[in-house]
Amino acid sequence: MLRNVSDEIQLNDPQTLYRRWEDSQWSPFAVDLTTDSRQWGEMRDADRGLIHFVLSSLMVAEERITTKFSGLVGAYGTEEEATFLATQQVDEARHMQFYARFQDEVIAAPDTVAAHVGRARAQVSDAFRAIFDGALVEAHERLVAHPDDLAAKVEFVTLYHLILEATLGLTTFRFATDYLTREGLLPGFVEGYSRIHHDETRHIGYGVWFLRETVKAHPEQADVVRGTLRDLLPHVAESLKPPGNGNAADVLGVTEDDLRAFALDGLTRRMQIIGVPLETVFA
Repeated sequence: MLRNVSDEIQLNDPQTLYRRWEDSQWSPFAVDLTTDSRQWGEMRDADRGLIHFVLSSLMVAEERITTKFSGLVGAYGTEEEATFLATQQVDEARHMQFYARFQDEVIAAPDTVAAHVGRARAQVSDAFRAIFDGALVEAHERLVAHPDDLAAKVEFVTLYHLILEATLGLTTFRFATDYLTREGLLPGFVEGYSRIHHDETRHIGYGVWFLRETVKAHPEQADVVRGTLRDLLPHVAESLKPPGNGNAADVLGVTEDDLRAFALDGLTRRMQIIGVPLETVFA
């Protein structure tokens, strides 16, 4: 059980992060979902609706970040970086398998990943789709076409690691698992999601390391970071809204402002480390 994993960024070079990956292996099929299967049918409609929304978002996000990542592996700078990025590709596939298994065994009937994703996509917001089906896909296509273009790589890492995994991902994890743990619900999901979170702090550490080192060596790339954030932060803010007309926030026990404040605080700290203070984004 990894519920109390640290939120601290694992800010190390790719070789150190690779060694940490070797020590952090887990299987999405080893997590016990027996209690989750029993509890799902007993949960209140409001609880089920909230978790279904969260899982739909995670399902769509994980499919996208699994299938729209290989361009970054191909844009590696050193062999050590290529090695670490290959491990992240494996991690993302493992995460997608866990969410699909939870759909198979707890929420729905067994089906293909594509079928689960197709149903989940109908549950997410237009702002969420604009990020994952629009901006991410386009940034990945640019990087695949021009793997030696530093600006394309900076744009992709800013979007993928700083916005998707850190700002959206860490915020969703924090409030969803706090709620489930407080209510004693879905312990298998919490365990699997906590293991995923542990992996993603390692990924975010790479992203912050890469952007910090790149901005230090190529100060003009700070404008690429700023421009990417300027374009996408409105969609991020909209994506952090709980579903419905406030009922989901009541179930979570937090407000929309709480979600946004947590996300903004984390983004502010990471931007400071990178060397591009958040207040300069809209200056």
